Amino acid sequence: MERKLRVGVIFGGRSGEHEVSLMSSRSVLNVLSPEKYEVTQIGITLEGMWVTGENVWKALKSGQVKGLSQAVLLPYPGETILYALRNGTLEPVTTLDVIFPVLHGTFGEDGTLQGLLEMADCAYVGAGVLGSAVGMDKGLFKDVMRAHGLPVADSVLVTRKQLEQNLSEVIEQVERLGEYPFFTKPANLGSSVGITKCHSRSELYEGLLEAARYDRRILIERGVPDAREIEVSVLGNDEPIASVPGEIVPGDEFYSYEAKYLMETSKLLIPAPLSEALSERIRQLAIQAYRAIDCAGMARVDFLVNRNTGECFINEINTIPGFTAISMYPKLWEASGISYTALIDRLIELALERKAERDRTQRHYRRGE
Repeated sequence: MERKLRVGVIFGGRSGEHEVSLMSSRSVLNVLSPEKYEVTQIGITLEGMWVTGENVWKALKSGQVKGLSQAVLLPYPGETILYALRNGTLEPVTTLDVIFPVLHGTFGEDGTLQGLLEMADCAYVGAGVLGSAVGMDKGLFKDVMRAHGLPVADSVLVTRKQLEQNLSEVIEQVERLGEYPFFTKPANLGSSVGITKCHSRSELYEGLLEAARYDRRILIERGVPDAREIEVSVLGNDEPIASVPGEIVPGDEFYSYEAKYLMETSKLLIPAPLSEALSERIRQLAIQAYRAIDCAGMARVDFLVNRNTGECFINEINTIPGFTAISMYPKLWEASGISYTALIDRLIELALERKAERDRTQRHYRRGE
């Protein structure tokens, strides 16, 4: 018999999306078949400490991690060994075949973790350093979309330092984009954390300060009139495929953190009620955006569509989308014929496929060969 594939699932994280990661990882852990996989839970606390041991998820959820061992993953190529730090000594816990990061936001989805895993020469689920970093920064992502001729809403990027030095000038710069409303967003965060819809100058002032709490880079975006929120799931490496689009009808004024995770009034329409032509255009735009940032494994591409004109704008891309029971990414694939369990299996296969492709790259240069 073939041995089980050894999978390390990393969750938690030093991010404003720590709780969302716990919700997502619980779903992933529940569907990883014990007949196919030997699963090791690796938690990251809010303070950034890596931990492993018995039922890490439950410990992180309760905030009681004293019974766990500090986990260490060294950035050396070769076997991917997870160590436990005990009494100042590194003790091997297990060798891992593939790592499944279920981390949202900073220090997990932004390329930093991916850099560590690349140095360690691990197989891992999801986008690499480049795709993760570009996908995470909303301002840079929009610049890349514009460079590829892909449609995005008008926006301006400012820094926290600019706000502190001349807030009035920033507000005037924003207002030159056009009429209210505007959305203020931390450039490097997801799950709608720190996002404010601003209908007036006073609300813009408050929204800028709120976004600056979570990032030093702040994106201000002009609202799309009468916007519908459409999402598409993308799956694959060099030949990605797109799911049927879905529509979110938020229970709040927009799809805020509260509307996503706390309120029960938001609705998901799967598939989205769109014409066949508009649906296909959105799916193709999603694949183009995915390829433009060299994404891999998975991503969810979010759109704003003008209800009256049908004009489409790419809003953002999430390289580690939510995997909760109510998350659009798995729901859209289920509607497209791929079950949650099969989706997780496919993502692990894609991670191993991408690692095999990386291994084809020659790392040594010898003249004359």
